Amino acid sequence: MLVVDDDPDILDALSEILEVEGYEVQRARNGREALQRLERGLPDLVLLDLMMPVMDGGEFARSLSPAARPPIIVLSADRNVSSRAREIGAVEWLAKPFELAQLLAAVRRVVPYGTS
Repeated sequence: MLVVDDDPDILDALSEILEVEGYEVQRARNGREALQRLERGLPDLVLLDLMMPVMDGGEFARSLSPAARPPIIVLSADRNVSSRAREIGAVEWLAKPFELAQLLAAVRRVVPYGTS
């Protein structure tokens, strides 16, 4: 799983929570860094913030080829999170702030327990 968020506190918290749940987690602070992580192999899921410097979540998602496109769950404070998530083909979306139970339920709908 790849977690992409420019806020270091959110990035660390999400990663640690998911690791405790048994997921293997990679981290990226922006879309460009996320693309570099994908060069190592495709994760089962990307948790993606939309509003980031360098390369935002929308640019990241649009740059993926259909053959190299893991499922995406958007996590964003953007007021239009649902429409922006649909535009980039996200399978789920959560508006920040969200409940931990909501996040884990969304992740589990896409990726079973304890996988990458």
